[in-house]
Amino acid sequence: MTYFELFGIPVQLRVDTRSLSSRFFALSREFHPDFHAQADEEKRNEVLEKSALLNRAWKTFQQPDETIKYVLQLKGLLEEEEKHALPPDFLMEVMEINEALMEPEEDTREKLEKRMTELNMEIYEPVKDIVENYQEATTPPEALLQVKDWYYKKKYLERIRRQLAGMS
Repeated sequence: MTYFELFGIPVQLRVDTRSLSSRFFALSREFHPDFHAQADEEKRNEVLEKSALLNRAWKTFQQPDETIKYVLQLKGLLEEEEKHALPPDFLMEVMEINEALMEPEEDTREKLEKRMTELNMEIYEPVKDIVENYQEATTPPEALLQVKDWYYKKKYLERIRRQLAGMS
């Protein structure tokens, strides 16, 4: 059972957790082990598994990047510890930003933060419609490959952002 099946919602890249919170609490009550203490062992084990699945799903849905990662894994497009090849022009840009991090200039941090914001917008624009309007039945698999590229580019930029934050 997938996280989406558990919640009774279609597969999506952006989950509105506010609208799902009442469903989460209802399922939490339904699968709470205390309510099944008198059931047979098979039923107790089933409830424990569903309760754990529910909590993992909710945690995943709370984090947009984790939701995207989950969908990509669900579709067989992403594996743990995968080494994904990114376009050379993007890697060159990241390398230049990393080199600039080494410069002790006063305004380097501000310039880099501005460039990071611009770059985040640049990489998101081609996939924005896919991410925000994904529909499993009608979105072609190639579109998810674009989302995968964006996901990995975003991860690169997040590492640089953490370095920038450490500079202050």
